[in-house]
Amino acid sequence: MDSESWACSSVEKDLDRVVTKLEQLRDNASADVGDIAMLMSDLVNALGNAEQMVTTLNSSTQVNANAPSVDDPMGNGVSMQVETEPTAPQRPTDRHMEVIRGAILKCNEIVQKLSTEHRDLHGSISKIGKAIDRNFSADFTSTMRVDVLQDEENLMLLNKAIAKHYCRQGMDTVARTLIKECKMTEDHAQDVFDSEREFADIYSIWMKIQKRELTEALKWTKRYSPQLMERHSLIEFRLHRMRFMQLVSYGVESQNDAVIYARTNFKKFPLRYEHEIANLMASFIYLPAGLENSPYKHFLGQEMWTELSFIFLKDACQLLGISKNSALSVVVNAGCTALPALLNIKQVMQSRQVLGMWNGCDELPIEIDLQPEFRFHSIFACPILRQQTSEHNPPKKLTCGHVISNDALHKLSNGHILKCPYCPVEQNAEEAVRIYF
Repeated sequence: MDSESWACSSVEKDLDRVVTKLEQLRDNASADVGDIAMLMSDLVNALGNAEQMVTTLNSSTQVNANAPSVDDPMGNGVSMQVETEPTAPQRPTDRHMEVIRGAILKCNEIVQKLSTEHRDLHGSISKIGKAIDRNFSADFTSTMRVDVLQDEENLMLLNKAIAKHYCRQGMDTVARTLIKECKMTEDHAQDVFDSEREFADIYSIWMKIQKRELTEALKWTKRYSPQLMERHSLIEFRLHRMRFMQLVSYGVESQNDAVIYARTNFKKFPLRYEHEIANLMASFIYLPAGLENSPYKHFLGQEMWTELSFIFLKDACQLLGISKNSALSVVVNAGCTALPALLNIKQVMQSRQVLGMWNGCDELPIEIDLQPEFRFHSIFACPILRQQTSEHNPPKKLTCGHVISNDALHKLSNGHILKCPYCPVEQNAEEAVRIYF
C-alpha cells in the first residue's frame, strides 16, 4: 500500500469510529428522551391529582358553611354571611412527593448522561481534523519549481499540452479559446489539432459505446478489420457479440433480425469462436421469459458496456500507435504518485537546511518508484557511481563495449588512458561515444 492509500485508510478508520459513536448516541438519546417524556407524564399526573384533591377539599368546606342550621332561632330561612378564614393550602401527599422527587432525579441523571456522551463525541469529531492534518499536507507549493514556468518556451509547452488534452476530449472550442488567449503561434496550434485528430475520433466512438451506440464502432472495426485480425484483437468479435445480444434483448419480434445479423457477421471469425457463437444462439430459448431472467442477463448491465468501451479504446490506440492517455494526464497522475515522497524528503531537507540542492538541479533528490504505465523509455544507472544518467551526465560506451556514465569516465581516466573497470582493456578515453536509451 502506498503512502497516499495508507493516509486515506487511516483517516477512514477514525471517521468510521466517529460515525459508529454518532449512531450509538442517536439510539441512546432516542431511548433516553422517551424515558424523560414518560417521567414528565408521570410528574404531570401526580401534580394534577394533588391539585384535584385540594380543590375537592375546599369545595366541601364552603358547602357546609353556607347550609341553613336547624337550630336557627330566627327560623325565617334567611342566610347569614359568615366570614371564615381562608383555607390553608394543602400539601401533596407523601406518595406524590416521592413520585416528583424520583422523576426529577431521573431526569437530571439522563440529561447528565446525554451531556457527557455529547462531550465525548465532540472530542472524537475534533480528532478527525487532526488526523487529516497529520496524514495529509496542504502545503503542496513547497514541492513546486516556479522558476521553470518563467521560461516562455516551457510555458508554451504547458499550454500546448493542455490544449492537446482538450482536443482529445473532443472540446475543440475550449482548445481554440486557450490557443487564442495564450497567443500560441500558428505552427504550434496546427500541431495541436493534427496530432490529436485521430484520438478525437476514437474518443468520440468510446463515448458512444458507453451510451450503447455501436454503429460508429462497427464501422471503424470494419475499416481496420485486416489489421485487427492480424493482431488477434478481440474487439471486433465483442462488438458484434454485443450488437447481437442487443437485438435479442428487444424481444421475440426482433428474433429474425438477430438471426440475420448473426449469419452475416459471425461467419468471418475463425473456428476458435465457434463454441461462444453457439452459446449466443442458445439465448433464443429465453426470449419468451426475457433475457433479464436468464443466464444472459449480464449482457444487459452497464458493466459490460463500460468494459467493452475500454477494450476498444486500448486496441484502437495500440493499432494506430498513439497513447490512450494524454501527456497532461500522465504528468498529473505521475506527479500525484510522487507527491507524498517529495513532501517527506522536502521536510528532511528543510530540517537539515539543504534546500539549495533541490532548487539547483534538474533532477529529483530521490528515486520515485512509478508504475509501468508511466515508463516510456529505458533508464540507465551508472554501475560505477550508482546514479542515474542525465543530460549533463550522459552514458558513454567504451571501445570494449561496456557502458559507464560521463562522470565516471573522467574520474577513471588517467590523462587520455582509461582502463575499463570490468575488463583489463586499456583504451583512449576520447574514443568513448555517447549512447541514447
